[in-house]
Amino acid sequence: MTELLGLSILELCYIAASITFIMGLKMLSSPDKARKGNLIAAYGMGIAILATILFKEELTADKWLNYALILAGLVVGTVIGTRMALKVKMTAMPQMVSFFNGMGGACAAVISLVEFDHSLHAGSVDTGMMIVIILGLIIGSVSFAGSIVAYGKLEGKIGDKALPAGQILNIVLLIAILGLGTIMVIADVPNETYLYILLGLSLLYGVLFVMPIGGADMPVVISLLNSFTGMAAAFGGFLYGNQAMLTGGILVGSAGTILTVLMCTAMNRSLTNVIIGSFGGGGAAAGQGGEQGTVKEISVTDAAILLAYANKVSVVPGYGLAVAQAQHTVHNLEKLLDDKGVEMNYAIHPVAGRMPGHMNVLLAEADVPYPKLLEMEDANDDMANTDVVLVIGANDVVNPAAENDPSSPIYGMPIIDVIKAKNIIVMKRSMGKGYAGIENELFFHDKNRMLFGDAKDSLEKLISEVKNL
Repeated sequence: MTELLGLSILELCYIAASITFIMGLKMLSSPDKARKGNLIAAYGMGIAILATILFKEELTADKWLNYALILAGLVVGTVIGTRMALKVKMTAMPQMVSFFNGMGGACAAVISLVEFDHSLHAGSVDTGMMIVIILGLIIGSVSFAGSIVAYGKLEGKIGDKALPAGQILNIVLLIAILGLGTIMVIADVPNETYLYILLGLSLLYGVLFVMPIGGADMPVVISLLNSFTGMAAAFGGFLYGNQAMLTGGILVGSAGTILTVLMCTAMNRSLTNVIIGSFGGGGAAAGQGGEQGTVKEISVTDAAILLAYANKVSVVPGYGLAVAQAQHTVHNLEKLLDDKGVEMNYAIHPVAGRMPGHMNVLLAEADVPYPKLLEMEDANDDMANTDVVLVIGANDVVNPAAENDPSSPIYGMPIIDVIKAKNIIVMKRSMGKGYAGIENELFFHDKNRMLFGDAKDSLEKLISEVKNL
C-alpha cells in the first residue's frame, strides 16, 4: 500500500468517525436512543483509533515500539475503565464523570508538554502551534485539577473551603496565566521553564476555583469542567491534525458550554462567578437557623389514599432517590396509579442530583417513558392543577427560600414550585438538611406532610397500601 493511499484511508476513517460522533450526540437527546447513540459513537472512536495505528505515517519510524506502547495503553485503560463502569453505582456516577473529565484534561496537558518538547528539539516553535500548545496546556491543566477536586468533594473527601480573599487570588492567578501565555507567544520565548510555571499556575487555579464551590452549584461546575476537557481535546486534534479528535473535542466543548450557560441561566447565576470561583460555596452552609413552625407527619395509609384518589400526581426526584436505588420502585408505583386512572409525571429540576441530567439517567434506567419527564418550566406551569406532589429525596430544588429569602445562599435559584400543588408529601429519612446545608421552609408549610423513612422502603409500603384500596 502506498503512503498516499494510506493517508487517504486515514482521512476517510476520521470523517466516518466524526459523522458517528455527531449521530451519537444527536441520539443522546432522546432516552430511547441514547444507548444506541453511545454505541455508534464508540464504534466511531474505535475506527479512528484503529485507523491511526495502521495508517498514521509517523508510526513507521519506531513502529513496533509505538505499537507496544499503544497496546499497553489500550489494555490498561480498558481494564480500569471497564472495572469502574461495572462497579459504579448510580449515586457515584457524578464522581466517575468528574474523574474521567480529569483524565481527559490531563491527557490534553501532557500532549501540549510533549509537543512543545518536540518543537524545541526541532529547532523552532511556530507561533500558531505555540498558541495551540499553551491553550491546550492551560485548559487541560485547569480541567484536570478542578475535576479531581470535584471528584473529592462529591466523594465527601474534600470539604468546601474558601481562602480569605480567594476571589481576588483567583483573578490574580487568571491574569498571571493569561499574561505569561501571551508573553510566550508575542515575545516568541519557547522557554521550558516558563511552560512549567504556566502548568503550575494553571493547576493551582484549577484547585482554587473549584475548592469553595458546593451545594446545588456542583452540577454547573461539572458541566463547565466537561466543556474545558472537550476544548483541550480539540487543541490536541489541532496539534496532531487529527480530524476525529478535533471534531469530538469541539462537540464535547460546545455542548458542555451551551449546557453550562443554560444551567447558569436556570440557576440565576453568572458564568463569570463560576470562572473566578465565587459560585455557591461553603458559605452556603450557613443558611437560616432554627425551626420555622410545626412539622406534620403523614402515615403510609393516608399517603396511599391521597395518591390513589388523586387525578394528577407529580414526583420530584432527587439525590435521595438515587441513594435508595428506588427508581424501579417509583416506576412501579407510577404503573399502579396509571391502572387506577391517576395521571402521574416527574418534575425534573435541571440541577437535581449531583450532575446535569442525573435524574433523567436514573429514571431512564427504570424505563420510565420519556414523555412523563417534565422540565422545570412545564412542571411549574402545571403545578396548580396537581393534586399531590411527592418529593422523593430532593431538598434544595424545592426550597421556597430560593424565592422569598434574599439572605439565603440559594436565593434567585429557580425551584420546582411544589407549594402551588394542593397537597405535598416529602419523603425523607430525617429532617436533615440538603446538599446546600440550609433549612427547608417547605417542611414547615401547612400543605406539607413528612413521610419519614428510606425512599425505597416507603415506596414499597405505599404500593402495598394502594393495591389494597
